[in-house]
Amino acid sequence: MTAERTVAYRRASRTLMASVIPTSAAMASGFAAAAVLAKEITGSETLATVAAAMMQVGSVSATVPLARRMARLGRRRGLVAGWSIGTAGATLAFLAAVADIYPLLIVGICGIGAGNATNLAARFASADLASEDRKARAIGMLVWATTFGAALGPTIALDQAADIAQYMGLPELSGPYLLGMILFVIGLTVTHTWLRPDPLEVLGTIGEAAARPASLRVVGRRIAASPAARLAVIAMLTGQAVMVGVMTITPLHMDNGDHEFRVIGWVISVHVIGMFAFSPIVGWLVDRIGPYLMVALGGVILCIGAETAAHNSAEDSAGMFAGLLLVGLGWSFGLIAGSALLTSAFPVAQRVEMQGGADLLMTGGGAVAGLSSGVIMEHFGFHSFSHYAGLAALLLVAAAATAWYTARQERAEPVPTG
Repeated sequence: MTAERTVAYRRASRTLMASVIPTSAAMASGFAAAAVLAKEITGSETLATVAAAMMQVGSVSATVPLARRMARLGRRRGLVAGWSIGTAGATLAFLAAVADIYPLLIVGICGIGAGNATNLAARFASADLASEDRKARAIGMLVWATTFGAALGPTIALDQAADIAQYMGLPELSGPYLLGMILFVIGLTVTHTWLRPDPLEVLGTIGEAAARPASLRVVGRRIAASPAARLAVIAMLTGQAVMVGVMTITPLHMDNGDHEFRVIGWVISVHVIGMFAFSPIVGWLVDRIGPYLMVALGGVILCIGAETAAHNSAEDSAGMFAGLLLVGLGWSFGLIAGSALLTSAFPVAQRVEMQGGADLLMTGGGAVAGLSSGVIMEHFGFHSFSHYAGLAALLLVAAAATAWYTARQERAEPVPTG
């Protein structure tokens, strides 16, 4: 780490942290209101969960274009573009809440999902200039910074923002999206103004030095050929699917138990605290004890959290607080350990595209889980869905053990001489 690179790293870290606080609040606000608003408009739980799942669909759609834009033009321009789409999405969702137009809400939530994909990409930007032995901690600190926005977002959105909207003569659930519009603009302005020099510019991988983007097939082959990258994708995809599936139907489950909007917002906020607040500790542990054990522990925690939620009635909020907190924490283990594995598995020139491909798979898994959760809930109930989601999380234990054994065998093979 040269002195100039250290200065650029610290400036980039501060700027990214300042940016993701408002943008994560905007994303969380939009998600917290999506299912309840869609149910008010349509009267259908299935359509309500489809609306909430559009957050993941928007993330899937934006992940690869964002990664390619960053690889070609730099992190700053990619992040600003993604959060601009988030602003447009929040605007459309606000109009949908005012006019009771469900298709407009679907498009708006997709746009907010693009903002969410941008938040995810920011964690890799924070690690671009970090030294090899501190990349997990750099990712953990960036994820931790989102705690402040993502945890407060749902509470403010379904409480103060809803009250302000009602005071202005607007529908209560238009408030979260009005708030989201403002917060996305703040985040993209901070990045556009202060993320200079661009991290990828310091590394020399953009501009004339930028390589031609690899196809998705090539990206997939490179990930499949690397044991570390395979485990990284499994960890991030499984954690995202379990977390999104359970989180998507929790507001509906609690709404069926006649909880107030603000109580539902508090539960989502506690869940988000589990996702982000412990990230610096998680990142430090990944660097100290290794990603394999952390992925396995993440699977166990996800399982316990989903099972805790599964054994609570719709009228009981205490069990939902505990279960959703643990689901968020297990997700954090898998995301940070997987992101660190992925970053270290490829050379600098290939990292942005590999990260985009992995995030595509991760958000795709979340989208499938979110879209299917409402149908499964209507036919089998919240408890069955959460129970089987918890069992699926144990896949991470087996995957981590297999990857650890493979890595150990490769290290034990004698180096050929001669």
